[in-house]
Amino acid sequence: MNFFKRIFTKEEKKEDLDKGLEKTKSSFLGKLSRAVAGKSKVDYDTLDEIEEALITSDVGLETTVKIIDRLEKRVAKDKYINSGELNEILKQEIVGLLSENNTGDVSDFSVPTQQKPFVMMVVGVNGVGKTTTIGKLAYQMKNSGLSVVLGAADTFRAAAVEQLKIWADRCGCHFFNKGMHADPAAVAYETVKYAMDHKMDVAIVDTAGRLHTKTNLMRELSKIKRSIDKCMPGAPHEVLLVLDASTGQNAIEQCRHFTEATEVSAIAMTKLDGTAKGGVVIGISDQFKIPIRYIGVGERIEQLQVFNKEEFVNSLFEV
Repeated sequence: MNFFKRIFTKEEKKEDLDKGLEKTKSSFLGKLSRAVAGKSKVDYDTLDEIEEALITSDVGLETTVKIIDRLEKRVAKDKYINSGELNEILKQEIVGLLSENNTGDVSDFSVPTQQKPFVMMVVGVNGVGKTTTIGKLAYQMKNSGLSVVLGAADTFRAAAVEQLKIWADRCGCHFFNKGMHADPAAVAYETVKYAMDHKMDVAIVDTAGRLHTKTNLMRELSKIKRSIDKCMPGAPHEVLLVLDASTGQNAIEQCRHFTEATEVSAIAMTKLDGTAKGGVVIGISDQFKIPIRYIGVGERIEQLQVFNKEEFVNSLFEV
């Protein structure tokens, strides 16, 4: 059954974002409030407590130190600022950090028109919501007027092909597969060829989530990329890594693992609504210099959002 087309308002999207970040906001703002409670100036003790608040919100040590250094320079001239002013400075520094990595620069679910089909290769470990993210992304692209084909190149995991087929049917997308245990590289090649033959706008290729060792993963992803490039020189145009925000620092390790295995060009963060560890979004963007493209803020199909850095940070600090 296909989902009907519907345009979601800016207000609805903001409400979804606010609700999706509730757990992170509650934890993050609570820690910041305790750091500045009863203080009339920002001193080194205050900065230490803010540093602890950022680290325990899964922003990560390296990124936290960078934020604190910038914060220290900002307040050096006038240490007598209230908590509201401090929050505003923090917001500005975090947005600035995200801007350096082109995070939040894409405004909608469109794709570059000069590439047709625009080929996306989606990677990530099992259980992070990879296939669900592909389905939600396909729905949003269809909603934007794009024609989409989903390619089932995750041929190792039981029911992976069937799961992707269900999403294709729900979204009214085309679907290409060669069944379980087929050669993933061959599936990827033929998915792109199918998209070219049918003059489609987007081809999204799913890949296996776990291949036992990093060597096997590297070999398999490289083979799939070469196969896609052989069919359409220059493709894939985007390698999207899906990470589960609820795993916190483990998501950073997963990111490191996959960026060593393949050239990741964008990231989707899932399950933000179920965790207080949403600060990991900031750390991953900063540490890996890869733009966060999409975020999942709920289970409904429309609750995959294009990441907007200002809206994310404003929501994070909104009481």
